[in-house]
Amino acid sequence: MNEEQPDLASEAGNSIPVETNVGTSVGLWPLVGYFLKLGTLGFGGPVALVGYMHRDLVEQRGWIDEDTYRLALALAQIMPGPLAAQCAIAIGYFQAGVLGATLVGLAFVLPSFLMVIAISMLYVAYGELRWMQALFYGIGAAVIAIIAIAAYRLSRSTNRRDPLLWGIFAVLAVATIWAQAELAEFFILAGLLVLLVRARPQGRKNVLVVAALGVTALVIALAAYLVPQFTVGTEDVLVQILVFFTKAGAFVFGSGLAIVPFLYQGAVLQFGWLSERQFLDAVAVAMITPGPVVITVAFIGYLVAGLPGATLAAIGIFLPVYIFTIIPAPWFMRHRDNPQLRAFVQGATAAATGAITGAVIVLGQRTILDQDTTGAVIGAGAISLASLGLLSRFKISEPVLVSAAGLIGLIVWPLLQRSG
Repeated sequence: MNEEQPDLASEAGNSIPVETNVGTSVGLWPLVGYFLKLGTLGFGGPVALVGYMHRDLVEQRGWIDEDTYRLALALAQIMPGPLAAQCAIAIGYFQAGVLGATLVGLAFVLPSFLMVIAISMLYVAYGELRWMQALFYGIGAAVIAIIAIAAYRLSRSTNRRDPLLWGIFAVLAVATIWAQAELAEFFILAGLLVLLVRARPQGRKNVLVVAALGVTALVIALAAYLVPQFTVGTEDVLVQILVFFTKAGAFVFGSGLAIVPFLYQGAVLQFGWLSERQFLDAVAVAMITPGPVVITVAFIGYLVAGLPGATLAAIGIFLPVYIFTIIPAPWFMRHRDNPQLRAFVQGATAAATGAITGAVIVLGQRTILDQDTTGAVIGAGAISLASLGLLSRFKISEPVLVSAAGLIGLIVWPLLQRSG
């Protein structure tokens, strides 16, 4: 694998120096500039995005250290909400407090939100976007290669030569493939396992840290099962949009793709806002735009209630992510040197890398193997393998690769459909 992939880090000049918690100093504006660029050019979904963050901020720029990144990733995994956005907000908080979390979160989400609004307007004006299916055919195949390399690099740097962490990795990878979803409770169990094996608590303070982790896990588990059943008794569609997407942001764990079944249940089956075809187009929009995958909610909201619906859907999905980061983050930061918390973070992060790798397999099956014709399967597989080879051997940027794959999809997909 090529170790020197081009980063997305901003070279921005003027900065506000912000004292960090990792023994270094980085300006707030360069950090915000990086996430603005990542939100604009970062293709590949949550798996690739958290991989880019590690590559750019830890390996190449050295703006944050490995422990801070692991702390942010673990917090993002054990709390509900979309993975990439929560990891970005956590990094912003650990580097520059609430202001950092706020500006980083807005910078990361805003570019893709504006892109989705533009696509939504075209969709409403010109009907179903058949070209989008062709575009996604090529892009989806290339994205599998992007996230496969991101998962490989992240897993190797996180687990290193630790047999226990690689064992957790393997279990979570298999469990994710089997369940076809990321299982948040396994992240917590993995963290507790490493804690008990390597940092069994002794003394009142350490026991309290473990108890806090246990209580948090219990509250999250209960909320995840009970609160989504709550419904609001109103016919106001804007209120329904806000409540539904707030529930989605607050009580769905894992990557942005894990939220798709929840959105389908509500938008298609429960409220009847979208048809099956429109919902598939909404997922396609999420995949062909950079930034967090869950921005597809803006497309859904726009189709239901125009710009106000898109705005409320985005607020609903991301506000819980923000709150569930800045509330526990001070405790995580305050106890970051506690051996029990460090062991827990190690286990949860190893579980995250396993789940991410399993998600690559699941997405690969859906994107490549679940095509309508044999020719389409072969074509998608060829695009994915070619993309993997290019990324492995050459310094090719992801946006260039995604653009080329999309162009190939526009040319090839209609031919494959007619031949099928």
